[in-house]
Amino acid sequence: MRGHILILVENLSVPFDRRVWQESRALADAGYQVTVICPQGTKQDTEPEAIIDGVRILRYPLRAAQGGPIAYLREYSVALWHTTRLALPSMIANRWGRVINIASAHGLVGSAYKSAYVAAKHGILGLTKVTALEVAEAGITCNAICPGYVYTPLVEAQIEGQAKSHGIPREQVIRDVLLAQQPNKRFATVDELGAFSVFLASDAASSITGTSIAVDGGWTAH
Repeated sequence: MRGHILILVENLSVPFDRRVWQESRALADAGYQVTVICPQGTKQDTEPEAIIDGVRILRYPLRAAQGGPIAYLREYSVALWHTTRLALPSMIANRWGRVINIASAHGLVGSAYKSAYVAAKHGILGLTKVTALEVAEAGITCNAICPGYVYTPLVEAQIEGQAKSHGIPREQVIRDVLLAQQPNKRFATVDELGAFSVFLASDAASSITGTSIAVDGGWTAH
């Protein structure tokens, strides 16, 4: 066994996470112990724990929709805390590790009417700093990536929905609604975030820790 990799995803049932699933299986085939942590997103996802094709799946109840803002904070911050708690012991034992949290531009700035989301994302940055300080001498780094809008199937659905409800072209939705705060007027891509994560996981990033890096097209430069 080459090591243990913990992956936290929002929902293994959506198309965006097919790639995550494929790469998890590839890591398992390469000899890593892989655990994917995700919510119980569908009626079929009833088992709290399962092993599929060598990948261990841990599911936790998704209560944000019923529990209001406090549950929303729990889904983003507490789930991440538990993942970090489970990942650190093996990293400390190996004297090497990389914790890369995906936060948001809203971890750095605020927006009206998004109190729970903004508070949760700010909480991720606080957890990132504390984790980095606590394991700094163990060869472990902890950083947070703060994306602006990233093009995903979820965002595509938002574009279509906004265009329909406001009766405006999709190009106008993208430029004037979704990317209104992003000076470069383009979505970041999953590949860009993946490549940056690979850099943070490399030896070249050994002295980068406790930081929050914006990948937001200039949004937080305002």
